[in-house]
Amino acid sequence: MSQQRTERLAASPPIFEGRFLEFFSRIHPAVPAVIYVPVIGGSVWAGAYGGLAAWELALLFVAGLALWTFSEYWLHRLVFHWEPKFRGGDRLHFVIHGVHHDHPNDAMRLVMPPAASIPLAVIFLALFGLIFGAPTAYPLFAGFIAGYLAYDYTHYHLHHHTPKTDSGKRLREQHMRHHFQDHHYGFGVSSPFWDLVFGTLPRQRRVERRSEGPAAPAS
Repeated sequence: MSQQRTERLAASPPIFEGRFLEFFSRIHPAVPAVIYVPVIGGSVWAGAYGGLAAWELALLFVAGLALWTFSEYWLHRLVFHWEPKFRGGDRLHFVIHGVHHDHPNDAMRLVMPPAASIPLAVIFLALFGLIFGAPTAYPLFAGFIAGYLAYDYTHYHLHHHTPKTDSGKRLREQHMRHHFQDHHYGFGVSSPFWDLVFGTLPRQRRVERRSEGPAAPAS
């Protein structure tokens, strides 16, 4: 890869004219953990204080993780890759996600800024409260936010490090294919599960899977 292309991929261009909004478009990768680890702990505590048993807390936490993976897939597929046709739609898409595809190694735009993540977290907590009620909603929300942190840091890791484990290598391959091969595939970042379910695994891996038939019988 040429030096010029490498620099373009890692560039951090302005996306807003005003300095105030531009400031909030970049974030140090440590910030989500600083904000949300206490939220996770507080949500688990709230569930325990509300009378839930340890096994109920654990089960709801895992359910929250599963809900996050499903939400991650559809947020990425339907919201981040939404390209509205109305006037200014191209600009909206660029601000939401297009800038990341144009400059995927921008280290300050690889985790979600709190200006976006906090309103989304409040919305999801309110939805969980309306649907499941208290105290059930709290450990469910804790697992959901833990899943979000796993997504954020997996995303950062895949762009800025070379995974050593087989699972990490597969995730990185899938995400790089999403960026550089076909962005209509590979919407799961922290897990390929929903891509497998909905048929959106990156194309080469799908072909490889189909070509892997049962082993030939021994003669």
